[in-house]
Amino acid sequence: MNSKLTQSQQRTICAQLRRVKLKLLYKASIHGFTGAAFHQRCDNRSPTVSVGYNNSGFVFGGYTKQPFSQSGQYVNDDQAFLFTFNGENLIKYPVTNPAYAVRMIANSGPYFGEDLVLVNGSQAVTYSNPGNYYNFPAAQMHGNDLNLTECEVYEVEESTELERPWRTVTWESKKRTELIENIKSYKPTVSSVTQTRVLLIGPVGAGKSSFFNSVNSVFRGHVTSQAISGSSSTSLTTQFRSYSVKAGREGKPLPIILCDTMGLEETKGAGLDIDDLSSILKGHLPDRYQFNPSAPLHPEAHGYRTSPGLKDKIHCVAYVIDASKVSIMPTGLEEKLDAIRRKVNLIGIPQLVLLTKVDEACPQVKEDVRNVYRSGYIKDVMQEIGSRLGVPLSCIIPVKNYSEELELDMNCDILLLSAVIQMFRFVDNYFDELSDRMSNIQTKD
Repeated sequence: MNSKLTQSQQRTICAQLRRVKLKLLYKASIHGFTGAAFHQRCDNRSPTVSVGYNNSGFVFGGYTKQPFSQSGQYVNDDQAFLFTFNGENLIKYPVTNPAYAVRMIANSGPYFGEDLVLVNGSQAVTYSNPGNYYNFPAAQMHGNDLNLTECEVYEVEESTELERPWRTVTWESKKRTELIENIKSYKPTVSSVTQTRVLLIGPVGAGKSSFFNSVNSVFRGHVTSQAISGSSSTSLTTQFRSYSVKAGREGKPLPIILCDTMGLEETKGAGLDIDDLSSILKGHLPDRYQFNPSAPLHPEAHGYRTSPGLKDKIHCVAYVIDASKVSIMPTGLEEKLDAIRRKVNLIGIPQLVLLTKVDEACPQVKEDVRNVYRSGYIKDVMQEIGSRLGVPLSCIIPVKNYSEELELDMNCDILLLSAVIQMFRFVDNYFDELSDRMSNIQTKD
């Protein structure tokens, strides 16, 4: 069912009512210009916005917080108002006698006082008699054209949309290009390291492999899936993998390696082993090392690096968390993440959180990924995961991985690329900290 109200008109009405959205309940051209059809769709629903349309191009109607019924009675509503649009501007006519704001009539549509009735007497007409309980000039309200071409009734729902985004993002192709160039030209501040190593850690199915595939897709120019990803109750990643992203099909490797591990599982002896984690962080693990959750890594393992250099170590840890599952995270998993965070802290490696599947968690973001920093719900989820993992909000980055799409989307790309830039900033912090420590040691010597 398509709304006849434009997005701009909906926003204007919602601005009057604060942080709400409109849900279409009744559309006369589909359900019928009858009181019965209106009441069937709208009784006991509230608050509502009723809108009439005529051939002269007028868009007008009324708001009430009271639910409709067929009692025949007047209902008190001190917040009721009538309105009409003048271009994109809304002209509002408040109720003058709230005791008679709305009348519940079975054989008509929305019935405001004795002043404005839509679908009057189950006909596609408006009844208009201003001056009883609402004051409005009829010519301004509906141009004295009382024949209706359409009548719609919307339920007013609370929205989690914030008035303004709480983080600023430039959603333009120029910004996407700039982020790509910044990533390509990034150089670690330590000369012995040409590619930074970022370790992805997270529960099974949170989207670690999908994040690598998505970043890789941006630079390939189309959606690809080099790393095995999908939905499964146990980890699809059974090896330690170091994925280098290339700038295009034949391009040079980018200055980042994303390291993928087994997914975390809440039960002991399943998923990523915390003892293996130390070996990974310190750079001992070779690429394609086969995990064995029941037995941690031994120095005798094939390819084990006994004395890894700085370039082999992990320079940043990114926890990959599914936004739609934050509130139902099992205690066992939370405890594992906490133990990992403490271990990573001890080694002094910076940590951030990638919040994935934000579109699945919030319908507003599913509709348009640019709403990610306008969604009060997503901000609440970020604050919850921040307090659970002991990570400040500034270290949490929402992303949408590519999962079912075949083509790239500029706005998804911008979120993914921004996450990589944030990783570089954290890596810079790690190298700065390292050089400070080295300077202090040399000073003491």
